[in-house]
Amino acid sequence: MSATRQELVRGLGLTGGVAVNVANIIGTGVFLKTRVMTCNVGAPLGVLAVWLAAGLFALAGALCYAEVAALLPESGGGYVFLRRAYGRFASFCFGWMEFGIVRAGGQAALAVGFAIFLNVALGGRLDGTPLQLGPAGRGPAVGLITLVALAAVWLVALLNCASVAFGGRASTVLATLKVAMVAGIGVAAFGYGHGDWSHLAQSAAGGSCEGVRMSARGGVTGFGAAMLGALWAYDGWNNVTPLAGEVRDPGRNLPRIFLGSTLLVIALYLFVNSAYFYLLAPVAVAGVAATSSLATEVLRSFVGPAAVTLMAAGLVLSSFGALHASVFAGARVPFAMARDGLFFRALAVVAPRSLVPVRGVLAQAGWASVLALSGTFDTLTDASIFAGLAFHALIAGSLFVFRRTLAGAPRSYHAWGYPLVPALFIAACVALTVNTFIATPRQALLGVAMLLAGLPCYAYWVRAGAAAPASAA
Repeated sequence: MSATRQELVRGLGLTGGVAVNVANIIGTGVFLKTRVMTCNVGAPLGVLAVWLAAGLFALAGALCYAEVAALLPESGGGYVFLRRAYGRFASFCFGWMEFGIVRAGGQAALAVGFAIFLNVALGGRLDGTPLQLGPAGRGPAVGLITLVALAAVWLVALLNCASVAFGGRASTVLATLKVAMVAGIGVAAFGYGHGDWSHLAQSAAGGSCEGVRMSARGGVTGFGAAMLGALWAYDGWNNVTPLAGEVRDPGRNLPRIFLGSTLLVIALYLFVNSAYFYLLAPVAVAGVAATSSLATEVLRSFVGPAAVTLMAAGLVLSSFGALHASVFAGARVPFAMARDGLFFRALAVVAPRSLVPVRGVLAQAGWASVLALSGTFDTLTDASIFAGLAFHALIAGSLFVFRRTLAGAPRSYHAWGYPLVPALFIAACVALTVNTFIATPRQALLGVAMLLAGLPCYAYWVRAGAAAPASAA
């Protein structure tokens, strides 16, 4: 075994692991997606049902991941699981999509959100004439908001070049602040707002639903589109997976991390969304401008104009914390791929002082910057979720494979509800994937195009004589 592979250390404890998940889950979705989801399904109870369904979906996935991660606690997470279960091609496809759009697309969306909210908090000071990047004003025009988004990507990347323990501590602080913020909005709404529980029985018909396609409103496709939005808000329930090789006492801590973080966020999301509909009628929720956030309008109802700045500052913190947690975990996938000769070899190096795959962190930041320049917030979030669904299903399916092929291996945790829960989770992933082609075909085709673009790269690395995975069984 090479020295670089020995340098990854188990420096992440239970609290830090939960924080990595929670900090990544609670980003911007819970503050932004409820408006669109209300237009998708048309009624508050339907929206709450979607939040619960998406939470149970995440919990089912967490149950599956917990057993597999505790069984194979290696850096790279899903890449390692798929390599052991299905072979190199499946694991490459996962790693390619994880690097290319799931992680980088999510990070780009979070960075763009960070810049938008910072602009609101600063009173629109980032608006204005775009800057010309080329000589003599002939280059591409880039707005200040985009430049701030790029700066956020690189600032977080540099922070994540520090040690694993530092990253865990930073995630703990950010996660604590975000939990307090979400819970605080709900408590303030119920304690100081003047609402009405009858809103839950009303319809959103007549709301402006700015920017929501008719194909994504009502019926099964509307429910599926709403699920896509809710899943973006829950995205990150598996964020600790790539760090499995750096978690202390993984057999004991990994299941606790997955289940504890997911249950905590489900409770928070149901609480704060109940507060939204307690204060605002569904027509008002559906009528919130696409450039605003529902949480801002809820606070405005009892705080006044200061709510805009207050909520924008909270969203700046939330998006920054989610970006940090995503970058912290995400670089381990290209590191594992490079180790196996299925990605750029330079990314297989671990920095001698921080014991972090620094080159993987920087490469991820570079590609996230490209995506931040090329996509809108909703396009990036939906494409990121779509790209991850098929691989969630494959990783859950690996649980069936390992129950057979590693039947004699010691297990510290057995997934609750096996085989029914994993089977239902896989079926839900397939159904949501199909629905995405119907409700938001652009995002689905973007994911497919990214996957197809990886096939020639895989063929090149194989033909170039990439070494067989040294860590495979």
